[in-house]
This record gives sequence, structure tokens and C-alpha cells, in this order.
Amino acid sequence: MNTSDGPIIEFREVSYQIAGTRVLSKFNLQVPAGETLVLLGRSGSGKTTTLKLVNRLLVPSAGEVRVRGVPNTEEDLIRLRRGIGYVIQDVGLFPHFTVERNIGLVPRIEGWDEEGTRARVQQLLQTVGLDPPLAMRYPHELSGGQRQRVGVARALAADPPILLMDEPFGALDPLTRDELQGEFLSLQRKLHKSVMFVTHDLREALRLGSRIALMEAGKLVTVLSPEAFLRSTDPWASAYVRAFRNGEDVRDRGKP
Repeated sequence: MNTSDGPIIEFREVSYQIAGTRVLSKFNLQVPAGETLVLLGRSGSGKTTTLKLVNRLLVPSAGEVRVRGVPNTEEDLIRLRRGIGYVIQDVGLFPHFTVERNIGLVPRIEGWDEEGTRARVQQLLQTVGLDPPLAMRYPHELSGGQRQRVGVARALAADPPILLMDEPFGALDPLTRDELQGEFLSLQRKLHKSVMFVTHDLREALRLGSRIALMEAGKLVTVLSPEAFLRSTDPWASAYVRAFRNGEDVRDRGKP
């Protein structure tokens, strides 16, 4: 099914619970192709759960997640995940693989020949700002920022249309984090991927997001552009925006 006339990712009345605890409740959200949608919220608001429902690391208790116009539970799991790059905070590189083998893993699984895979790895190293000789190093020989760049390169290796990024820069020092945020913006201007990006950092959300989806206690509070997010006039959404900016707790303000 073609997504040109609809969202590339869509949540329809999605709920998720585990051990009797409701993590997401009647969640509705659309992500147009080419957008960077930031999921913003405090710890425990359901951001990572939302992300994992897209590539079926989790399956909804109710409702439906559609990817490229198709319910993701109806698509072959391997095919689904090969069309989705996934970047997490601790990178998850294979420690016994070189950088080249980590980045080239999915292309090799997809049946690319060795020459094409090596060329793709070298291209991606340059794309994410790493020197080509680093291809022969192992993850423990890299800095945190370099490992995170390798993680992004690996997620891009087979040119997936969708990227899921779960606080990818959260463990880095402020200067490296700022640098990688800039690199991400530059990459996105060139590649136009459809990105869902999880963060609890308001500055990061405002800098990187095409739109910001503010979450609280497993529910969607509002979805706004960064500019509109800062000047929202909706009383309920504005209360959450102000509270999030000021570090207050608004969970008992009387509206589910």
C-alpha cells in the first residue's frame, strides 16, 4: 500500500498494558513522510513504549499501528524491521564486530555483495562525520560520540525510509550532544527520512523536531510545531507545556 496519500506511521486508538498496568491509553497519532516527530515527556510517560510499538518490539493491547499504510501486525516481521532504522542511547553495537562489520550487517543480510557493502560503509562513515580508517576499529576503541555516529550509520545502512531514535544523544556530554544534534539536522535536510525521536530534553525537542508530541502518563497532550509549542494558547496543553518547562507536576489537575 502506498503512503503518498497518507501518514507513513499512524496510531489508531492504541492502548498498551503490562502486568495490569496501563502504559498507553487510546493513543492516536500520525507521522507524515519526511517529518521529524519528537516524542517529548518525563520518564514513564510512554515515549519508548510508543516507539517500540512501531517496529513490533511490543504489540498493542488494543488498537492498531499502521506503517506505510498497513497494520504492522499483518506485515512480515523481518521485512517490517528492515524498513526501519533503530537508534538507541547505548548504541547496541556488537562488541566483537569491527565498525565495518557493524555498519555492513544489514546490507550483508540483504544479500549485498562485498564490494557494494564496503562502498556503502565508507559512504556512511563520511556521511556521519567519521574518518574511513575507523572502519577497522572495534566499539571499545571509540569515544561515546563516535559510537553513537556508528549507531546512526548502521541504522541508515540499508536506506530505510523510517528512523526510530530513542534518546540517542542522552548519554553524551553537552558539547558532543550539541555537535551530533547539528549533524542530525544536516543529515535530515539531505535524506528526508521519516523520524520518530524520543527525548525528555525540551531544548533538543525544539531544535530537532518538525513537530513535538507532548506525552504525559501514557496519553497524548498536544502535537505542535516548535514555534506553536512555545506559544500554545490551549489552556490544557499550555498548562502541561508550562509545567514541563518549569519541572512541575501537573498529573492531578483534573483532566485525564
